[in-house]
Amino acid sequence: MNISRVSEVRFPSPSSECHDKSVQWVAIGLTKAKDAETSLGKAAGIDSVRSLLPPWDDAPTGVGESLAVYPPADAALPAVLFYGLGDPAKIGPRESYEAATAASKRLAAKPGRSVHVVVPDHADPEALVRGWIVGTVGPGLRKKEPTRHAFEEIRFVDPLGKLNDASLRHAERVGHYVNVARTLGNTTPDEKYPDRFARIAENIGRLAGCEVEVWDEKKIVEERFGGLLGVAAGSERPPRFVILTWRGAPADDSHIALVGKGVTFDSGGLSLKPSTSMEDMKSDMTGAAVVLATLATLAELKAPVNVTGYLPMTENMTGGLATKLGDVLTMRDGTTVEILNTDAEGRLILADALAYAVERKPKAIVNLATLTGACMVALGTRIAGLFSNDDTLAASLADHAGLAGERLWRLPIDADFKEQLKSSVSDLKNVGSRWGGAITAAKFLEHFVGETPWAHLDIAGPSFSDADSATRDAGGTGCYVATLVKWLAR
Repeated sequence: MNISRVSEVRFPSPSSECHDKSVQWVAIGLTKAKDAETSLGKAAGIDSVRSLLPPWDDAPTGVGESLAVYPPADAALPAVLFYGLGDPAKIGPRESYEAATAASKRLAAKPGRSVHVVVPDHADPEALVRGWIVGTVGPGLRKKEPTRHAFEEIRFVDPLGKLNDASLRHAERVGHYVNVARTLGNTTPDEKYPDRFARIAENIGRLAGCEVEVWDEKKIVEERFGGLLGVAAGSERPPRFVILTWRGAPADDSHIALVGKGVTFDSGGLSLKPSTSMEDMKSDMTGAAVVLATLATLAELKAPVNVTGYLPMTENMTGGLATKLGDVLTMRDGTTVEILNTDAEGRLILADALAYAVERKPKAIVNLATLTGACMVALGTRIAGLFSNDDTLAASLADHAGLAGERLWRLPIDADFKEQLKSSVSDLKNVGSRWGGAITAAKFLEHFVGETPWAHLDIAGPSFSDADSATRDAGGTGCYVATLVKWLAR
């Protein structure tokens, strides 16, 4: 897909030799304000398409709404997609992204299209570009006939100079790797078992410019990753541990650690999930996919920061050697953990990875995990829970999530929640009571980071959409790649 930025697009009379006949579509965002000049972006060269605008009361102005208008056959005009941006006083990165995604989904339904997208006055330009890229990829990875197609060409008409080459490149790469994370989340579990997922991650990381190290089961045993080995024990597929590093700053600069949960399929282990609760468990590795996508984006953008990603990968199955309730596992740092629910497995593999990351003395650690249904009960399916032992880190992540059009909500991890994790036979148990389950899970993780500034994003809700809508597809969402890249690149 050829992506570029232009200042104007002109459509003169049919007899003119200057008419760019390769332009098949122009996409114009409309706001709920009736000022057509503002809504059409004051874009030079599109005066001739104003005649195609429907009566304002019929115009698509709400986010997710769109209207395709085809000019007469003898007109020197492309087809026009008018799409809604919402209330101009409320348009931010999220609205810009969702509006663009919806419009892109509509036009990408057929192959071979060339599109000029007018950058509207009110929209966030980077979120808009990202949405147009993300909308070209759907979840139908195994459909006989593709339902979504990349554009042959997409040009962003930017008469107001809201984009520059660097911001266009940034937004395009983020959009691309959001789609990589989405595709990994939608990939069937038989095609991304731990060894396969590790090889995919290695390939993506190396091509982007990262250093990559992959541990096999023997190495994981040598490194005393008791949590990862305990979760993997019920599967015939051995676990893997992947380390990706991007060095974009001087070697003596401090680095950031990202840790992502990589459970490639979660049956619940012996604490078996109901069948319906397993249907989206192919996406239980979204945390790892997001970390991988973030590192690859930073590497391709040559971001001036040092970042290391740690990806523990395993299946959680019910084989004859599966961890049993009452078993005690020993984590990387020597902490012993009594297992009272094998479906609370993500925290066990993250504990090893966090303990290992702390040994490398990072400036801060951020982990992402589809960790608890309790967080979805608390915050719904569009907002991730944010837990942190550092107010400055938490505030910075929340601010950058807002700039990226994504949502985080900070929840407490007060000291008394650790009381629920006390065990009579070991240092900790892996679950607390039914109350505050997302918090006790975070409290468990906090044990393994010590004094290192740390944040935990419970992305169980935003990571996967159960149903298709105008503004997003069913399946993996690639959430928080944009947030992390924006936070780290700055």
